[in-house]
Amino acid sequence: MKFFRRKTIGQSLGPLSVLAILLFVSGLLRFLGGPATAIAKEVSDIRSEKAVPGDSLRCETPPDVAAVLDALATRESRLAEREDHFAKRSVAMADAETQIERQLGMLEQAEARLESTLALAVNAAEDDLARLTAVYESMKPKEAALLFETMSPVFAAGFLGRMRPEAAAKVVEGLTPDVAYSISVLLAGRNANVPKN
Repeated sequence: MKFFRRKTIGQSLGPLSVLAILLFVSGLLRFLGGPATAIAKEVSDIRSEKAVPGDSLRCETPPDVAAVLDALATRESRLAEREDHFAKRSVAMADAETQIERQLGMLEQAEARLESTLALAVNAAEDDLARLTAVYESMKPKEAALLFETMSPVFAAGFLGRMRPEAAAKVVEGLTPDVAYSISVLLAGRNANVPKN
């Protein structure tokens, strides 16, 4: 018995022929605007309807992840505010520090001028006292004693303490005993409160 064999297209044509036919059909479909063109046009229309660029493939965020993202955004905003606050505060502190340093410099200059003025005043007062003491020393002892009788004992003791001992002794000889005693007590006690080693 002979079996009847049926030949398929692939067997009657060679593989190259089949490939040529497939390429021809594909080109014909493309030329006529087949399903590929329709799909491409549909995708293009969908993309043009969505106005947000780069958002065509966006997926919905789960609620728990969205909550974490919101918390992180809030925290980042607060941190940015705090950084801004601290930056402004740092600038203000630097300005205040500069101003304080400038004022301290001015204060030091004023203090130096004041010390200089005080030194001049002290020197002038010392010069005046030295001249006046020299005047009292050059006076006749009896005339100086009359003058010292009219002074307060503290004032008179100050001048007698500055005078040469011989001149001071002659002035004290001419004083009344009460005034001489008061001045002597003041002279003896004026260094009593000085600390000793």
